[in-house]
Amino acid sequence: GMAAEDEAELSLLECRVCFEPYGPDGQRRPLNLPCGHVLCRGCVGALAGAERQRLECPFCRRLCGPAETSDCRPLLQLLELLGPAGGGLASALGRSGGGAAAAPAGLGLRLCLGGWGSLVNPTGVAACPGSGRLAVAHDGKKRIHVFGPSGFCLRRFGERGDASNDIKYPLDVTVTSDGHVVVTDGGDCSVKAFDFEGRGVLAVREGFSLPWGLDATAKSEVILTDSEAGALYRLAADFQRGELKKCQMIRSRLVSPRAVAVCQTSGAVVVIEHLKARGPSKGSTRVTIFSAEMDLIGQMDSFGLNLVFPSRIYATAVAFDKEGRVMVTDVCSQAVICLGKPEEFPIFNPLISHGLSYPVGLTYTANNSLVVLDSGDHSVKVYSSA
Repeated sequence: GMAAEDEAELSLLECRVCFEPYGPDGQRRPLNLPCGHVLCRGCVGALAGAERQRLECPFCRRLCGPAETSDCRPLLQLLELLGPAGGGLASALGRSGGGAAAAPAGLGLRLCLGGWGSLVNPTGVAACPGSGRLAVAHDGKKRIHVFGPSGFCLRRFGERGDASNDIKYPLDVTVTSDGHVVVTDGGDCSVKAFDFEGRGVLAVREGFSLPWGLDATAKSEVILTDSEAGALYRLAADFQRGELKKCQMIRSRLVSPRAVAVCQTSGAVVVIEHLKARGPSKGSTRVTIFSAEMDLIGQMDSFGLNLVFPSRIYATAVAFDKEGRVMVTDVCSQAVICLGKPEEFPIFNPLISHGLSYPVGLTYTANNSLVVLDSGDHSVKVYSSA
């Protein structure tokens, strides 16, 4: 019942405002708003009105200027794959190499979860340290899907709506070692925590401009980024009781920090900063590592990486593996790349370079499987060593 219902509600290849099919050009071309929602160019124009000043996202109400929209690359790539004949979505995704996922480190694709209709524009993925479950944040009616280790969907929760514990627009998710699911909500600029049954236990709204990425520490504290404030926070709470203990800014003057990860052994923190574009380019990213005491210990921007690696890198997600190496997803080369440990930073070792279309999330499970969230085909791909 539920999956079919979701499928009927949403079709990947049509604008969710006018329900016309997307096309490669003109008014039907799919555009991203800065909040991550997608509409056709015609609807963007209509929403901006005659003055072309500001438009409000119809899904999350965030304001932006028409100039801040950009092509929705995954959808354009899909349209290209489908070609004029329309073809079938499944065969197009098959052709894009979804099956072939060999990796130099002997990683093999073990499991592929979700897919369109089950997950909609997913933004974040996290592994529960104890149970091997995966939590995925996405744009469906229930914002959080929890998958069991074998890939079955165990639970869906986090209603889309206006009640205080409802999730307006989830940007990232993490799971604490005591099994609480914590989400950053860009819709009302809050951080919300749920127990594994999906009951809301805590919502923290104090003073955030735009909370974006988050990751749980080994002690069940949460490190989170505030993209608009350029800051990093440490949040401590008694999630069992739903009590916030403290939320303190631990680093400021970062440039649009989004994805963040904490090393479970050393406590080091790695952040992806989004640098503004100079000239016509789309901007670039910088990977910045701090020690547990918040001293800067490593930094690598796209320019520096170009010295060791021929193509442009735009990093979207980051994780530490259990040896403490930094991993990033790169949407330019559609790859997962190992940058090495903070002290040897950066080496350059592509781990997965096939079968991904627009990787936006990354995490490791307790048994050291690598989990990649691919928003290009709305799926979760789990890789493990052969």
